[in-house]
Amino acid sequence: MKARYRLIRRGVRGGGFYCVDNKTGKRTSLRTGSEDEARQIIEAKNQAERQPVLNLQIAKAYLAGTDNGITTRTWQHAIEALTNTKQGANNERWLRVVKDRALAPLLPRVIIETQGEMLLRVLQTGTVSTNVYLRRLHNFCVDMNWLPWPLVPKRQWPAVRFKDKRAITWEEHSRIVARELNPERKAFYQLAWHLGASQSDLAHLQAEDVDWPNRIISFFRMKTRWRGCTPPQIRFGKEVEDILANLPKSGPLFPYLSTVRAGDRATEFKQRCVGLGIQGVSLHSYRYAWAERAKTAGYPERFAQMALGHNSKAVHRAYAKKAQVTLPPLEEYERKIVQFNPGNAMPAKDGQEQTAQVINA
Repeated sequence: MKARYRLIRRGVRGGGFYCVDNKTGKRTSLRTGSEDEARQIIEAKNQAERQPVLNLQIAKAYLAGTDNGITTRTWQHAIEALTNTKQGANNERWLRVVKDRALAPLLPRVIIETQGEMLLRVLQTGTVSTNVYLRRLHNFCVDMNWLPWPLVPKRQWPAVRFKDKRAITWEEHSRIVARELNPERKAFYQLAWHLGASQSDLAHLQAEDVDWPNRIISFFRMKTRWRGCTPPQIRFGKEVEDILANLPKSGPLFPYLSTVRAGDRATEFKQRCVGLGIQGVSLHSYRYAWAERAKTAGYPERFAQMALGHNSKAVHRAYAKKAQVTLPPLEEYERKIVQFNPGNAMPAKDGQEQTAQVINA
């Protein structure tokens, strides 16, 4: 292995000794007039440079005994292997991740030769998406034993902070619908307001998903259909009935939109928002709007979870966290309960005669 540093002396007699970096050509004074001391310093610098490289070569020799590709496998190979394990929309997302400019310096590097500082530099130049997907790629390499240990400890990864999201308002929705001339797209936005379904689930709704006798729309979510989750069940009223009456009675409810990429549907919606001067919303904002309306109206949380297709209360609460709720007086709420369920009236107890009279009225 060629030594990186060499010793030179400026001047024949009494000149100073200098260290020359053979890689960069930089010359540094050793601040000594003793040739013996200067040679010791040069040897120490070469030894410090040689040892990490030697350690890496020894490690490669041991690891190659169990994995022949350890010395040549790059991050590009890893991301391709990870992409091949995905299906459908997830596969498309990872194909877009490969095009992330922040990842370009990392992909051709050999995994075993990469240092943690390289990943941190990528995170600094990238976006929130870079943080999310690079973390998954790194963990994939650790799980596959392509990395003997994590390059960045779990607690040292930068926190993922998404941009604040908001629900679309009724006024904004009304303006979008009023300006939309395409009947299919107009019905799509109207059902998005009433159902709160994600844009892909809504676009792929089938006429067979509508249970007219029971007035229920039920479908398997594209995002969770592989997990065996209970399909959302949404009971609809007169307004949704009027919208469905103008849609196909068999096959896809939205024949054109079901064939369009999710990104193209989102772009079309954004174009309409830009034309109307509406900012900060996307098609997913309809989902937030439905959750906030449900919370404001006092809709039971378990029913809202079923309608949105969420098994997690935390997810539903995250959607509805900005809802403005005005709590009704308890006595008014009791009257409503008794009005709809007379059998639930409770007898008076210990000083509650007046309340009991109201309930039993």
